[in-house]
Amino acid sequence: MLDQLRDAVNAHDAQRLASLFAEDYQSVHPVHPSRGFGGSAQVLENWTSVFEGVPDFRSELVATSADGDIEWGEWYWHGHHVDGSPFAVRGVTIFVVRDGLVTQGRFYMEPVEADGGDIEAAVQELYKPPPGSMH
Repeated sequence: MLDQLRDAVNAHDAQRLASLFAEDYQSVHPVHPSRGFGGSAQVLENWTSVFEGVPDFRSELVATSADGDIEWGEWYWHGHHVDGSPFAVRGVTIFVVRDGLVTQGRFYMEPVEADGGDIEAAVQELYKPPPGSMH
């Protein structure tokens, strides 16, 4: 299924992509809970907007794993927004596939940080250790 999804995305065919999802598909975004949604109609709407906003959108499957009806994919999505600025997102999706359709999805996709801080800055920001505790 992941290859079919990638191919539909790279063809910029939102209709074909949406047809790979069940009508009652459920999308969960654990890091961004309010982004969850249901239905293949919303998949169509979302990806139509994606292709309009990033007209040279490309999807690469970095790695995959399948176990029964569960397929994991590591993705690299990239291109340019219509204003020419770079677009880059990486992450993992976990899909449940039944009867040839995606019925559930969990998205762990995040924008690539071009100028973020190093690991020490990340530790300080995320975990807020007391002053002087970093060695």
